[in-house]
Amino acid sequence: MPSRIAAQWRPALAAHVILVTLAMLGAGPAFASDDADHDRARQAVEAGDILPLRAILERVERDYPGQVMEVELEREKGEWAYEVKLLRKGGALMKLKILARDGAIVGFKEKPGKPQRQGEPR
Repeated sequence: MPSRIAAQWRPALAAHVILVTLAMLGAGPAFASDDADHDRARQAVEAGDILPLRAILERVERDYPGQVMEVELEREKGEWAYEVKLLRKGGALMKLKILARDGAIVGFKEKPGKPQRQGEPR
């Protein structure tokens, strides 16, 4: 049952994550640029230039099990890329860089989780 509930909320969560991320990218006095960033990203999805976040998250969840902690969509050197931060089993943190046009993973970093000491809260 929990997976069905999660599946129902996944599109709304994905939309919320990308909106918050895009808003944070230009956080500061120039709020008009936030709208422009969001519009450019939306237009790129609609034009088929980049994959929607939902498609990226489905691939990440399938290939890299864990909890998605943060997603950013950035444009570097004329190319869109998603950066996805995951919390993996055992507390390891992983950061994936994924080309937005085709979902290819072009980089990743992983930090192992810290060993838990006895009596320490989880």
